Amino acid sequence: MSNCEVFNLSAIEVQLHQVREVLRCVLHTILFNRSVGQVKPVDVDSELFDITYVHCGDPSVESRLESKINEACGFFEKKPQEVAQLCLAFFEPRRRQVGWFNKHDERLYWEKWVISLCVVQSDVFAQDHHSLAYTNARSLRQAQQQAKLEGLLTEVVSLVNEKRSHIPPVVSSSPCSFPWDISICGGSRLAFGLGTVKRMLMHSNPPAVLG
Repeated sequence: MSNCEVFNLSAIEVQLHQVREVLRCVLHTILFNRSVGQVKPVDVDSELFDITYVHCGDPSVESRLESKINEACGFFEKKPQEVAQLCLAFFEPRRRQVGWFNKHDERLYWEKWVISLCVVQSDVFAQDHHSLAYTNARSLRQAQQQAKLEGLLTEVVSLVNEKRSHIPPVVSSSPCSFPWDISICGGSRLAFGLGTVKRMLMHSNPPAVLG
């Protein structure tokens, strides 16, 4: 665990209906960039944003990821305007001898990605949906969310290219080369604390988008 690299990504504010698509973009980008096996890249156009991301082309990975995203969406639907964190973690499975005759399976984590989301209610919904002001406000809000998401994806790509020395040897030719899991926490169980997340939202600027 002492050799585990932890990437605490910039926190991002999203509206409830954007949670699923934001998580798809970020999680698939991380998994694809950490997949060094026999990958068949698939370009995916986002359903909400003018963004194309890539996943590794493995139906089992996509199904498992969607299941975890469904859990996250369920959390926010029950607790709107809540802050939550998802942790995508890569590990090596190890079997440790316990006593004379027993063996214990354990996970040696070598990399964790912490994604902090804060769901907000947009004030544009209080306006007349047929007014010009509503249309302009909605377009502005969408453009802001697009820029934040692009910045977050750029941050991911920058980190995966910069930090490589901690990656263990590849022992599998499967598209997703390393075992992984995803955990979700909220409230007092936040990995970096609610105060930390709020400060990130208030003071941090997203990285410049790569051209």
